Amino acid sequence: MSISEALQTLSRSRSPLFLVLTDKVILACVLIVALLAAVDPANVGDSLDFLLKAVLGMAPFFVIAIGLAAYFSATGADGLIAKAFSGSPVAAIVGASLVGALSPFCSCGVIPLVASLLTAGVPLAPVMAFWIASPIMDPQVFVLTSVGIGFGFAVGKAVIAIVLGLFAGFSIFLLQRRGWVLDPLKAELKGCRKKLDLSAPVEVHWKFWNEEDRRRQFITSGLSNGWLIGRWLLLAFLLESLMVSYIPTSFVESLVGQDNLFAIPLAVLIGIPSYLNSFAAIPLISGLLDLGMSQGAAMAFMTAGAVSSIPAAIAVFGLVKKPIFATYLFLGISGSIFTGLAWQLFSGIF
Repeated sequence: MSISEALQTLSRSRSPLFLVLTDKVILACVLIVALLAAVDPANVGDSLDFLLKAVLGMAPFFVIAIGLAAYFSATGADGLIAKAFSGSPVAAIVGASLVGALSPFCSCGVIPLVASLLTAGVPLAPVMAFWIASPIMDPQVFVLTSVGIGFGFAVGKAVIAIVLGLFAGFSIFLLQRRGWVLDPLKAELKGCRKKLDLSAPVEVHWKFWNEEDRRRQFITSGLSNGWLIGRWLLLAFLLESLMVSYIPTSFVESLVGQDNLFAIPLAVLIGIPSYLNSFAAIPLISGLLDLGMSQGAAMAFMTAGAVSSIPAAIAVFGLVKKPIFATYLFLGISGSIFTGLAWQLFSGIF
């Protein structure tokens, strides 16, 4: 059987092997290793050794984080998120910021929920607070950041997620009081999604293992998230091994180091196009910190990239009107710069 015939057989069966062989991220990893072997074969062994040690070191915490996310999905606890958007505007914004910082949604994964909330008639202010806070931090990211970068950095990032959510929510609230940024959704999206009943009680099955469907959902969610996130982490660790080998410390220090006045704005501008996801960013930032990246620039990179990465921005552009899109970008970028400066000051003092 030829290679093409074998691939066609795997394609028809939709086997896991076919998914691995045709996945763009896995193929990128293979291509990087192949190019490294062709250009600098002496360094292949060191890079693969770095990759193996990094994967093994992160593996226990990765399994715990994926398990938590699967548990939230299987029990229905993620349905509690909608309850943060009821009540007075101030309480809703505060609640949305807190829940957003704890919810297991990435910058792209949060967008379908945002669309549902907006079409359900939930005010834009608390939705924007949740929208900005959610991609920056969640339980999985907190655990992995604590291990990959440091517990203090993870705590700071969690606090910043809440602060940015509050900043975004109250900014929208004040703008709307002046008659701006009203009616956010594009016309073609209105009424095309299922309305949410925010008054209905949320039923959470904490002991999900007693129900076959929820057990199946737990397994499916765990495997899906593990595959989705794990392959990006593999690519990130591989890129980190190349950074350690080939990026001069002096270059990093001059671009985003302690002595560069523009390190934090540069980190924001770099983070938006180059950001992969919250999980892949952890080993990358860890490597850059070791090479001389400032604490403030690292925080600005992670927050700006989480909120305004290119894939997320494209999805947002297709969802809301242009003034809302521009406001979303402004809040994410300006908030990241200011919180990066604040974290730099805080880390320098303590």
